[in-house]
Amino acid sequence: MMTENFSKEITQRSKFIRIAFVTALAMLSFFLLAETVLIVRKTVSYSAQATNTIVVTGNGKAYAVPDTATVSYTITKVEPKVSDAQTDVTKIENKALDVLKKYGVTNKDVRTTNYSIAPNFIYRPCVKGYCYPTKKDGYKVSQTVSLKIHKLSIVGSVVGALGNIGVSNLSGPNFVVDDPTSIKNEARAEAIGKAKTQAEKLAKLLGVHIVRIVNYNETYYANHPAVYGVRPGAETGTSTKLNIPAGQNEYTVNVSITYEIR
Repeated sequence: MMTENFSKEITQRSKFIRIAFVTALAMLSFFLLAETVLIVRKTVSYSAQATNTIVVTGNGKAYAVPDTATVSYTITKVEPKVSDAQTDVTKIENKALDVLKKYGVTNKDVRTTNYSIAPNFIYRPCVKGYCYPTKKDGYKVSQTVSLKIHKLSIVGSVVGALGNIGVSNLSGPNFVVDDPTSIKNEARAEAIGKAKTQAEKLAKLLGVHIVRIVNYNETYYANHPAVYGVRPGAETGTSTKLNIPAGQNEYTVNVSITYEIR
């Protein structure tokens, strides 16, 4: 009886081992099949890439009258104590905000781009080989503000008024189109049209056919001249209205298109 039971146990173990082996073999076969399919797909994908191509370029330009002016200014004060310098800067900034409010510039179009506090040092030149040590001379506080003016007829008045209240490094106005999307699209359409025409002519000369676009690159450039370093009325203290023409801006799009050919 014992021998019979032992024989059955051996048979069951052998059966289990065979099942496990077959299962492992099936899993290995599935894995190898999947890898083969992946390799084939990669090969097909690689072979489908264009090998015969031409590259053409085109540029387009569009022009627009600006509808917005950007201006920036800095207020800087030096005092023995940081708090005193901050107070002086704040007083001038409050005057600047009053000016902007007077001319209808809204809060959403006024933004502080930098606020800094740093020790201020006096540097003296060297005399006969002796260099005097630097001397600390209080603290310097600076606040830089940028703003947008959507009503171009008031730009000269705003710039003049800001110059009268003691701001420094007044830069601008820089005349721009606030939303240049449609102008950019116009320039892009011209650039692509030129590139297509060039591709068709080149394909005809080469005796080939254009199949499809395989690559596209684009660069965009907007030329809007600015007036820098304006400080009107700073000496007289009088209100100054400047005549600052906005002119016309140029927007350029350059494209590069790669075509597959046959």
